[in-house]
Amino acid sequence: MKKQLLAATLTITLLPIPASATVDFDNCLDGIRDRALEEGVSPGTADRVLARVEFLDRVIELDRRQPEFTTPFTDYLERSVTKQRVERGRELLRTHRALLQRVQRRTGVPSAYLLAFWGLETNYGSYFGGTFVPSALATLACDPRRSEFFTDELIAALRIVQDDALPLDSMQGSWAGAMGHVQFMPSVFLRHAVDADGDGRRDLWNSIPDAMLSAASFLKELGWETGYRWGREVLLPGDLDFAVAEPSQRRPLADWRRLGVTDVAGQPVADLELPATLLLPAGHRGPAFLVYPNFDVILGWNRSEYYALAVGHLADRIGGAGPLHTPLPSDAPRLSRDEVMQLQAALNARGFDSGEVDGILGPATRDAIRGYQLSRGLIPDGFPDRTLLARLDIR
Repeated sequence: MKKQLLAATLTITLLPIPASATVDFDNCLDGIRDRALEEGVSPGTADRVLARVEFLDRVIELDRRQPEFTTPFTDYLERSVTKQRVERGRELLRTHRALLQRVQRRTGVPSAYLLAFWGLETNYGSYFGGTFVPSALATLACDPRRSEFFTDELIAALRIVQDDALPLDSMQGSWAGAMGHVQFMPSVFLRHAVDADGDGRRDLWNSIPDAMLSAASFLKELGWETGYRWGREVLLPGDLDFAVAEPSQRRPLADWRRLGVTDVAGQPVADLELPATLLLPAGHRGPAFLVYPNFDVILGWNRSEYYALAVGHLADRIGGAGPLHTPLPSDAPRLSRDEVMQLQAALNARGFDSGEVDGILGPATRDAIRGYQLSRGLIPDGFPDRTLLARLDIR
């Protein structure tokens, strides 16, 4: 879903479309129209919206190089959690304290997290995106990579128009179809957008109360656990077996305590049964994090671990915490999409399944890296460092 570097300014350029592609797109739209009518969208609404839809080549290009999957964690976090964004978040925390406290009492979601989402999604409302949402959704619905998901979202957008919940001309958003202060996808808008200011409209563009309560209601529905944080940065003992850093190794916090994991002040982590997973997004030389069930809730908003870590860290900073204790590595390899594809192909050829060779350094690829590292006696942190790349003849 969404996104800032994620909601960074995007200029959509319409490139010439081959005649065959135009025909295929038209045929795809006809199929979507038929399905929309079967699901209760009126012919008038479908025809009015789809008549304005255009295929956007730039959307496909951006979908293939989302920063959560193509940027090293070091770069991603430094661009996401900036000094300016932290300071602005703290300022808005003071400005909207009464509103945010009301929202927290109603939903259980702390104010700093709402500000973190707001900051990452649209830089606190400074940029909502300039793409006609139905065109973005139709383009992605007619692309095979995630056709089903975006077809559902396009039909949801048609329902929004049919219900007069949002004027069609106002349906501007990100290249991926997300809208408003907190960049809701259309299906999320339908289910979770609320009228918090009592004006009879669910206005995620012009009403901060609507946007904040809608975001908190969505997080509550995703399962936010009141009284717990997202996770925390931790320090690892020198003799830790890094095999426990596998994402499937979810252990009670008390187990991590027994393994010698401490907070950044050197105090043992809490002796609780709270499930926690160890993440090493920049490899074993970078910061380590224990993440809790609320981290999974953040992932329900956006499936990128980098994004979820950025939300948690930004929320901590807005709440008064300082920078990370362990510095981010400055020499992490910056892999192009072609190089990630080479890496995936090399892992697959050696029997370590990285999934589709798509150039996206996602969970399946990191799992394959971890398996290869274990087999070669390397530290199994799932990180494509220079040693790994050299062994696989990448670069």
